[in-house]
Amino acid sequence: MKYGFSVYFGLDNSKEENRKLLEDAHNLGFTRIFTSLHIPEANYEVLKKEVREFYALAKEYDMDIISDISPNTFRFLDLEDMDLKGLKDMGVKTIRIDFGYSEEHIAQMSKNEYGMKIQLNASTITEEFFEKLDRYSPDYHNIDALHNFYPRVGTGISEECMVQKNALLKKRGIKACAFVQSKHRKRSPLKDGLPTLEDHRNKEVKEAANHLFALGNSTVFIGDSLPSIKELQDLASLNPEVIELDIQLKTKDEVVVRLLKEVYSARTDEARDAIRASESRLILKEDVIYPFHTIEKQYGDITIDNKDYFRYMGELQILLSDQKKDDRTNVVASILQKDHYLLKYIHGGKKFHFNINE
Repeated sequence: MKYGFSVYFGLDNSKEENRKLLEDAHNLGFTRIFTSLHIPEANYEVLKKEVREFYALAKEYDMDIISDISPNTFRFLDLEDMDLKGLKDMGVKTIRIDFGYSEEHIAQMSKNEYGMKIQLNASTITEEFFEKLDRYSPDYHNIDALHNFYPRVGTGISEECMVQKNALLKKRGIKACAFVQSKHRKRSPLKDGLPTLEDHRNKEVKEAANHLFALGNSTVFIGDSLPSIKELQDLASLNPEVIELDIQLKTKDEVVVRLLKEVYSARTDEARDAIRASESRLILKEDVIYPFHTIEKQYGDITIDNKDYFRYMGELQILLSDQKKDDRTNVVASILQKDHYLLKYIHGGKKFHFNINE
């Protein structure tokens, strides 16, 4: 569960555009689709016809269709209220609880016999909600959570809010997911983008998604109507478990460039002044790092110790403070200023890798 996109029937896209979006996303490894069946601006005559056709095709691709539901949704689809089997037969694998259901209802649905997953609104959950839900012994293995998106400028949640909500979810083993916006075709009627975090409004998909993965979200969805193929590719290029850092090289040394193309994990004995890569000295193998570019070092610089540091040769660090020149340490690259904020998420054991800007 890594990448997702969104479909809004009877709104911005033609049936053919939605079908092409599904095929492109599937080919790029997308596994999840968010759909909403109660958008006031949608043409419901078109929606009712297209939704079943689209669900059938997505079912063929074994995609995880997420449908936000309310009691009205079942009636709209000509199903009895709480007919989870009916939804499952249509291809829906996950139902997102929007409104109209009590904690008792949610707990009951989480223990359904059809393998249907239940999805909470991650942006609105509270400790009080979980205390009430716990009374009915829900199956938390069958529950995940997806944050809201926010169409109106200035209404997206803060990073602090997301961190707080995700911590509540993590206590119960629930995975969190969130939205980024597309800049290709923004959804009607406001067309101001559909991000979860207000900080991400007008940000590129890759940059915003990289941030959401760094914050511990397990899946990132593109919220808007029709992302470009480049946006789909950018999202699919990210590894949710690894923070990507854009860097500027300061050398063309082949051994150094090889080291900078590896994936690393931060040491669990965290240093005060730097993020230390656990694996770099082992990855060096029989190669030798000779002294060069041994200059004064700044926050965000990437250094590799040379042969004059003896058994520390190959030690790779990302600096968290300015440091003096040391002839035993080469400055080989720098984290781009725009990515400096990501360094605060790289704690013990967290994986990271570098994207080299030529």
